[in-house]
Amino acid sequence: QVQLVESGGGLVQAGGSLRLSCAASGRTFSSYTMGWFRQAPGKEREFVAAISRSGGRTYYADSVKGRFTISRDNAKNTVYLQMNSLKFEDTAVYYCAATTRDPVSAARLYNYWGQGTQVTVSS
Repeated sequence: QVQLVESGGGLVQAGGSLRLSCAASGRTFSSYTMGWFRQAPGKEREFVAAISRSGGRTYYADSVKGRFTISRDNAKNTVYLQMNSLKFEDTAVYYCAATTRDPVSAARLYNYWGQGTQVTVSS
């Protein structure tokens, strides 16, 4: 089992940047594919990015491709989401999640979730 704690959210102007972090407990972090998801008010949770166990493969939603970068440091049990060129429509609660599967975009296939961190982009 793994516990996930996100941090780094906040208020930023459009065009700005934020870096989210997700710290995982446990000794088996490197055995999990990690993903970031987000949920805006009144909308369903949507996939943002995922990274393979070794960090060698990354996947992105089309809406964030070229602006967001997912990375991980297995020695620190942490996954990151660097968000650049933020837009108003990026406003949401961002969640990190872990799965034992290969990288997938379906939220239902992730076993563990953090509590979320709020990102608000002002226009």
